[in-house]
Amino acid sequence: MCDTCGCNITDGNRHLVTPGGRLAQTEDGRAAVTVLQSLLSENDHQAAHNRAHFDARGILAVNLMSSPGAGKTALLEATIDALGGRHRIVVIEGDLETENDAARIRAKGVEAVQIATGSACHLDAHMVHDALHRLDLDGVDLVFIENVGNLVCPASFDLGQHLNITLLSVTEGDDKPAKYPVMFRAADLMLLTKTDLLAVLDDFDPGKAERALRLVGSQAPVIRLSPRKGLGLEAWLDWLDSELAAQRARIAAGQTRRPAIQAEGARLHAAEPAGGGHGHAHGHAHEHHHEHEHAHEHRHERTGGARS
Repeated sequence: MCDTCGCNITDGNRHLVTPGGRLAQTEDGRAAVTVLQSLLSENDHQAAHNRAHFDARGILAVNLMSSPGAGKTALLEATIDALGGRHRIVVIEGDLETENDAARIRAKGVEAVQIATGSACHLDAHMVHDALHRLDLDGVDLVFIENVGNLVCPASFDLGQHLNITLLSVTEGDDKPAKYPVMFRAADLMLLTKTDLLAVLDDFDPGKAERALRLVGSQAPVIRLSPRKGLGLEAWLDWLDSELAAQRARIAAGQTRRPAIQAEGARLHAAEPAGGGHGHAHGHAHEHHHEHEHAHEHRHERTGGARS
């Protein structure tokens, strides 16, 4: 959890701590902890609102996380092609700069919004909320959120998604789950990508990577695939179909699903007991009963981008 590098303050939540913002004033001597806990609590509140919005529209929201270059955008391109219109998709892309990834998705005929985070090494719920206002969600089945390439911070921020997917490229090393346990414990699915390169890489053992995943306490399924070569896509699409069906069943039962927030980050998300409020620590995914009632309905204004 990056409680010292400053990336907890992002363009999405900066208004909360600038003069006049809700969190601008802090208690004397406790500013660092108070501001951080308050920002995370505000993030969780916004994330819950985003998730309720997805649920009210029957949407499954999926957060893709990995190191830079592991193949998140290539996975989305191959998924769009393989689905062939079976499900309607929109995409939120996160990078420090450029519209490159969103442009690749739009070239496939799918609506995409690019979030440029500047110096922030992760997305937050406020950024995602702002992006949702720029998307047409009518008739959408799946929202993919491609997080900033980073194996640390994204795992500790709830964006309003229902599921986390962590990608591990075979070019990175089979010990990554052991080195970055927070990221891999947060995964509901681990995708081993670029597996077509295993024929020329003799230093990556898929079995060892999966054992490392189990040793950090994750029971997430593992799918091996190569999106650019079309390998393993059937298993990936089957998993997506089953999770979409599960989401629809939850909605029919008045339930929702939160993603995992690991203990390392959850401690900071938890408000002090005496303070009450919105804090909650959760080390695994939960399903919750809720009513789909909103104080206001958002009007989604489209500001460009291709329609799917």
